[in-house]
Amino acid sequence: MRLWWARRQFSRGREVPYEVGAYRSAWAAYPELIRQYHPDLNEGVTLSQIPPAADVLLCWECSAGHRFAATPSEQRERPGRVRRRSAWCPECSALAAPRPVRVTGRADAATVLSAVADARAVRMPVAPAPRSKPAARRVVDLCDRTPDLPVGEPFASACAPKPASAAEAALRARLTDALLFTPGLNAVRTGRPFHRHREVWPDILLPELRVAIEYDTPGRHGLEHVGSRETSDRRKDALLRAAGWEVVRVRTGGLQSLGEHDVVLTSAGRRTVPMLIEALRGIRGALLVDAYLR
Repeated sequence: MRLWWARRQFSRGREVPYEVGAYRSAWAAYPELIRQYHPDLNEGVTLSQIPPAADVLLCWECSAGHRFAATPSEQRERPGRVRRRSAWCPECSALAAPRPVRVTGRADAATVLSAVADARAVRMPVAPAPRSKPAARRVVDLCDRTPDLPVGEPFASACAPKPASAAEAALRARLTDALLFTPGLNAVRTGRPFHRHREVWPDILLPELRVAIEYDTPGRHGLEHVGSRETSDRRKDALLRAAGWEVVRVRTGGLQSLGEHDVVLTSAGRRTVPMLIEALRGIRGALLVDAYLR
């Protein structure tokens, strides 16, 4: 940290290369990392002074007291598909999924410990593994329940998940009160597969405007819509746009916008629907959008 900070001072020609709060909004989507970072462990530099993509090893401390070093990018990508709080710490993650130990036959504890010690002390030579042919590319089985519709066609899918939260249902109800659109459609046929389906499931579909609305929050532990899940969101948006749709994401809880038409809020409330309608006007034009206002 000290050498990295000195390099930034030299390259930027300033005593303080990055002011406190310069990257606060970028880190707001990772509340667990904010809790793990302590300036006193990192030469007094606050997390809001460090770019999320900086190539520097930082010291982190999880809620269990484990200390470890990792770059900002490593920490932001660490949870992967795991939805537990311990996934942000390498030691907690290892403890949460310990390797099973099998003991065959009857043996007391002293015999088992002696055998383990002998195995560690003596390393037997291992013959090199035979060179095998490259594995054939795995063929992914696609769901056969997607109807044979033109790309971009909206429909009611039997595979679509139920609404994820009450807030999402409330947003749909408020939007229904303000705007006329065909209800009951929850999927769009895509030209390329997305998670073993040739369809995607936006939170809200406005078929008349061909606009999909997504409601995003970082979730209870800050694991939703970040890291690999953000990559999945971007791929989903790209598939929708390739099918002739536009996407508006309502991003709350510190999440930053992914597209030019996204609506960024602290939390969803009374301002959400008016801001959404303005975003729709920016996409399809006020003349068309206002024709569907109630």
